[in-house]
Amino acid sequence: MGWIPVALLAVPLLGALLLVLSPRALRGVLRAYGLIFSGVTLALSLALLAMFDYGAPARMQYEADWPWIPGLGLRFHLGIDGVSLPLIVLTALLTFLCFVYLRWGSASGTTAFMSARPRALVFTMLVLEVGMIGTFLALDLLLFFVFFEIVLIPMYFLIGIWGGGGRRAASIKFILYTLLGSVVMLLGLLLVWAQTGTLDIEALSAAHGAGMPRSIQILAFVAIGIGLAVKTPMWPLHTWLPDAHTEAPTAGSVLLAGVLLKMGTYGFARIAIPVLPEGAAAVAPWLGAFAVVGIVYGALACLAQRDLKRMIAYSSVGHMGFVLLGFATLTPVGINGALFANVAHGLITGLLFFLAGAIKERHHTSEMPALGGGMLATMPRLGAVLTFASIASLGLPGLAGFWGEMLALFGAFQPANGLPRGLFLTYMVIGGLGAVLTAAYFLVMLSRITHGRPDPVAGAAAPGHLVPLDDHLIHEPTDERPVATATLPEVRRYDIRGYELAAWTPLVVLILLFGLWPGLLLSLSTPPVQTLLGAFS
Repeated sequence: MGWIPVALLAVPLLGALLLVLSPRALRGVLRAYGLIFSGVTLALSLALLAMFDYGAPARMQYEADWPWIPGLGLRFHLGIDGVSLPLIVLTALLTFLCFVYLRWGSASGTTAFMSARPRALVFTMLVLEVGMIGTFLALDLLLFFVFFEIVLIPMYFLIGIWGGGGRRAASIKFILYTLLGSVVMLLGLLLVWAQTGTLDIEALSAAHGAGMPRSIQILAFVAIGIGLAVKTPMWPLHTWLPDAHTEAPTAGSVLLAGVLLKMGTYGFARIAIPVLPEGAAAVAPWLGAFAVVGIVYGALACLAQRDLKRMIAYSSVGHMGFVLLGFATLTPVGINGALFANVAHGLITGLLFFLAGAIKERHHTSEMPALGGGMLATMPRLGAVLTFASIASLGLPGLAGFWGEMLALFGAFQPANGLPRGLFLTYMVIGGLGAVLTAAYFLVMLSRITHGRPDPVAGAAAPGHLVPLDDHLIHEPTDERPVATATLPEVRRYDIRGYELAAWTPLVVLILLFGLWPGLLLSLSTPPVQTLLGAFS
């Protein structure tokens, strides 16, 4: 059954290649083209989900292992276990939902999908999907690095071509940070290769660092960790993230937050910790320190933001801090929490960026003071979904955002043997403070946007813009400010559309499902985590 992981890569890659080879023949079907190929990829991931052997989630399943560069001993080695399976399905789902959003959003006139290089946009997103899924499938260090890097170029163009007014600076900052981090990570991977003579991730994980001196493990862990931390992103290597999210189009922000950030944290679980356990133990207190600083810093930065997308971007710094804290504990509880938080953050923050994009399309701004407040009165369904996503992100029990952060903090309460417990108890207290601050900035945001009396002038579209109204567009006069009596009914009527409901409903359902039944994910990750942590048992 090794053909399934290969097909997961081949389908979006084939779609991208056909766009290059037959651009004119496919011009008439571009609106549905990406939807078809991403839909087939999602169907394959769901088939994989159905056929996966849940009795042995720690075992690599559906492996494909072929010679790649025989002279160097490199192999095209793919496989899936309980750690990678949820992330593969999450990637396929979010990519498909982005194409749903673009397909029908462009048809109704609310996105610029068909007005700016549509063929290039579909090509870019399909190549991006190849890189994202390949990262979670790869079982060879160099193959992992190749897929890890493939995503950089399409995301650079996604921000730089289809982004906002500051897209050029944001895309350059993104590519420079991530490429520099990747160079350092490559040096760490080559150091592992030089010491062990193999790039096979399965073999390296099973050896648990055997044959590598402690000093070499520490050096390799730091080098690999820096590359992974840039993409996570970990404070203080996070500064590319707010600009990238603010300027990226909605689909770019969803995939950046929902999947690309997970590639960095996945690398800690798949490579850095199991392959370099002595290095992980030496660096773990420092990793925990950076994690909790990121938690508090991200929350305080969110409280200072006026732009909704920028606030959600900074919230990711804090949430990924909890993930890194879970890894730093080097315990099954903490790492299970980190992996759970990975998936929960992808679902919740993906939904938040969908909502932020929808709000910006309606109001032509994401500045919270300019939105006017009272969204629950003017657009009750949109306001209700925004409230749901916000309370899920702040970690309300019963929703998916709660379990990962709670388990990460619990792991810090009793870290692995050899780690300073007093220090990690301090981290747990600081992380708990960060959780309180998380609730504060989301409640402040909701009070500004969804509550209060609606301001019809601030909340209406700016003069001279097209305001969507049901299934047609009205043009407001450009020589005078919008009149309250004319604009308020229009804003009220433009609530959630059908394609938005279709794109957001799966995320809402999964947030509820994993919040009420966390065992669905924890039963998948617990056995492989115990195997990966064999050196600490």
